Amino acid sequence: MAPRRLVRVTEPIAFPTTSADWLAFASTRSDDRLAHADELVAALKDGTPRSTRETLEIWNDLQTDVHRVRAEAEVFSEVHPDREVREAAEARVAAGEAKWTALMADAELAAIFAATDPEGLDAGAARVRDHLLRDFRRGGADRDEATRVKAQELAARDTELSLAFSRNIREGRREIRVAPEALAGLPEDFVAQHPVGDDGLVALSTDATDVMPVSNYAADRATRLALSAARAELAWPENDAVLAELLDVRQQRADLLGYGNWSDYETEDRMAGSSARVASFLDEVDEASGAASAREYDLLLARLREDEPDAETVTAADQLYLLTRMHAERFAVDSQEVRSYLSYERVLGGVLATTGRLFGIVYEPVDVQTWHDDVRSYDVVRDGVRIGRIHLDMHPRDGKFNHAACFGIAPGLRGRVLPEASLVCNFPRGLMEHRQVQTFFHEFGHLVHEILGGAQEWVAFSGVATEWDFVEAPSQMLEEWVWDAGVLQSFALNDAGQPIPVELVERMREADAFGRALLVRTQLGHARVSYHLHVDRPADLAAATDHWYEVSTPVARIAGTHSYASFGHLTGYGACYYTYQWSLVIARDLLTGFTGLLDPESAARYRREILEPGGSRDAADLVESFLGRPFTVDAYREYLGS
Repeated sequence: MAPRRLVRVTEPIAFPTTSADWLAFASTRSDDRLAHADELVAALKDGTPRSTRETLEIWNDLQTDVHRVRAEAEVFSEVHPDREVREAAEARVAAGEAKWTALMADAELAAIFAATDPEGLDAGAARVRDHLLRDFRRGGADRDEATRVKAQELAARDTELSLAFSRNIREGRREIRVAPEALAGLPEDFVAQHPVGDDGLVALSTDATDVMPVSNYAADRATRLALSAARAELAWPENDAVLAELLDVRQQRADLLGYGNWSDYETEDRMAGSSARVASFLDEVDEASGAASAREYDLLLARLREDEPDAETVTAADQLYLLTRMHAERFAVDSQEVRSYLSYERVLGGVLATTGRLFGIVYEPVDVQTWHDDVRSYDVVRDGVRIGRIHLDMHPRDGKFNHAACFGIAPGLRGRVLPEASLVCNFPRGLMEHRQVQTFFHEFGHLVHEILGGAQEWVAFSGVATEWDFVEAPSQMLEEWVWDAGVLQSFALNDAGQPIPVELVERMREADAFGRALLVRTQLGHARVSYHLHVDRPADLAAATDHWYEVSTPVARIAGTHSYASFGHLTGYGACYYTYQWSLVIARDLLTGFTGLLDPESAARYRREILEPGGSRDAADLVESFLGRPFTVDAYREYLGS
């Protein structure tokens, strides 16, 4: 039987225009794709003689169906303003994950692919076959029926708990109310946007647009502590039981499939390769950042005691404020002056112009219906040909994902599916902090990777489908462009139209180096919490979380809070938050391959060797092709001042 092949969809997705249409879009569209996937499974099992290539092509169509269900449903569950649509999309996330889990545990399918002959396959097809056989084993397809059924049940519960964990964070917005004088030190535009209420108090929310300015500028320590505590308590106590069960379910999955712990399972198909390597890598980060961070901490504590003579420790609520003050005092970098050059609209134009120049692409605005009026859409064009579409959903609203991330919507297939992705952030509509601009460039790096890497023959390698501990490296590398005076002067203009002074940017670079190692210690704490909650599975989540932060950073957490309940990366990244530092090691080394940040030859080679291949080659090989050698930790250690 010849299966009904995947339709060529070289046009972007046409989104609905009404709530009723959105409900149908979020449900029947996914259901149709899953039904088609079932047809393809039946075709694979019908006994028709096929070449290995033909068999893999049917699998490619099947995988595309399931991946598109998961991708579309995930983004709409996080961003759609209608709760009913978000819930319908959540149900399809679960359905897509269940379908994929069932496929990976399908012993008959596994046997069919194991029986295929790899002789004569090109490198891409051979890689698909090898990865697929590995993934069947990881899914339990080689186990007895009872084990396979149990593996699917546990995976479904993992998905259900992960969705609940994320939902509780997304919908857990909190507010504190403070006296007007508590806003001392905050920018005038921020104060103007926070009027005094009928009770004589001002409301501050846990949205990033409030947390970031308060953390950086609020002179009142009690206000910083109160808002930091509220942010840390998002989704607590709701997520306490959710996380405890999630950790247990993941260990059960690892046990069932023959792995020592969940970290061993997750890292098997990543660059690190094992849980033991993650642990040793985190020790290396500890050693590389320890001495410099201790020096920085002593200086921060001394500065805090100038304002608070009895202070015994710098807390997480103090760190950014003190760095902001010391950057001004030691390096003459006034963050509010820097803000005056960074209006959102100009920054947006700068991101588009800079990445367009780097990668030889143009962003053409398109007036299309999406899920919210805030969203701006662009076709990505190269040499006059549309190669993808992006959507920018950049400002906060109730019920929306409250961090910053790139969501794939349609994984690209060469000549068959146009890659499509969305950037989801929570930036202010007016002036931005320089760190927010850095985040913008970082997340846009994922977006560019998704589109430029989205012309693969095999969907398994489309876009950012590389090893997950490499995926942050291209985005972290792109952050360097926001520290370049030439780049910043192209878009960072004040109201008078004057570009940010070169001398100010130079001082910003010097200031950024101070406190860097201490911020890495915070990241080390996150990574150790992520790792040890999964590997150790402590009975007392709060005590274990506190312990791993205490041994990782001298900066004290907010006493009595339960930050693990709002640690959203515990779902997607699981035990592998180490990824951020692992990728940073690579990112710092990748920069050494550029003869200049805007050198066209370096940028073209980077696009060709790192971004365009997607996951079609191992990440270590991509990096070696670009650098001409394996990556090392030397640039990372220099970056930390160690």
